Amino acid sequence: MLVTGSDLEELLVFSGSGSPRLTAAICAHLGVEPGCGEVIRFSDGNLFVKVNQNVRGRHVHLVQSTVFPANDNFMELLFWIDAFKRASAASVTVLMPYFSYAKADKKDEPRVSIRARVCAQSIEAAGADRVVTMDLHAPQIQGFFTRPVDDLYALPVLAEAIGASGDLVVVSPDAGFAKQARKYAKRLGAPLAIADKERVDHTETARVIDLIGDVRGRDAVIVDDFTITSGTLTEVAECLIDRGARSVRAAVTHGVFTGKSMERLDSSPISRLYVTDTVENQPVRLSPKVEKVSVAPLFAEAIARIHRRESISVLFES
Repeated sequence: MLVTGSDLEELLVFSGSGSPRLTAAICAHLGVEPGCGEVIRFSDGNLFVKVNQNVRGRHVHLVQSTVFPANDNFMELLFWIDAFKRASAASVTVLMPYFSYAKADKKDEPRVSIRARVCAQSIEAAGADRVVTMDLHAPQIQGFFTRPVDDLYALPVLAEAIGASGDLVVVSPDAGFAKQARKYAKRLGAPLAIADKERVDHTETARVIDLIGDVRGRDAVIVDDFTITSGTLTEVAECLIDRGARSVRAAVTHGVFTGKSMERLDSSPISRLYVTDTVENQPVRLSPKVEKVSVAPLFAEAIARIHRRESISVLFES
């Protein structure tokens, strides 16, 4: 669905290095051309960004997922914000489809940084007026900001990809995601099962201890906000098959695939893995089992409503 209109001609949508394809899709829905800018990476690792058009008095929207490489893309994001502000933009809205440091939302060990808070403060210090993101790993991260933060949900898009089935069961990979998984179950009219998962270190892998709920004879769908190694997904899938599930699929908002994630997926019982296009520059070749669904229409609608000073509450309905 296009959200074009003559009043949208004044808005500008720029892309960072982390999200050029998603930005192009968003602009297509809005009926505008992507903003003109450039990024130069010097041999010593320094970044240089330049806005190549007049943004004075204009409302600027910057799309940038902060991953692959996370630190470079985050620093680039800060430089873009600063460049727009110094070029006299009326406002800068940051659309961060995937916020990689959202996983670091608390001090769960002695002498560690709460990195998500440091990032939030840096974004505000650079001059961002508003932040729009999707499926934050910890929704309370919105409280790290003093500026408005809109956390969009991928649930409607992924639920449509999954489709309805009388024999479906929705599976949360751990207790922490159970609340959101329950929303998937309600949307799909299916029961909920929960895997009991244990994580003992920083190796990005976890061990499934038990499964709460009946999956026997049903088509299981594991839902989660992100996956990096596919380790949890594949282990939960094997547990589901052992417990009598007829088939296993998975739906994840952020497909942050690294290392041997695709090999794990290919050798697992998972027949299909739905992911959104919030992450588009993975360092691995995606398996044929991976199916991407676009969230560009959601972000385009959010941009249009913000630009028109309309409420975006309708986008939070799950």
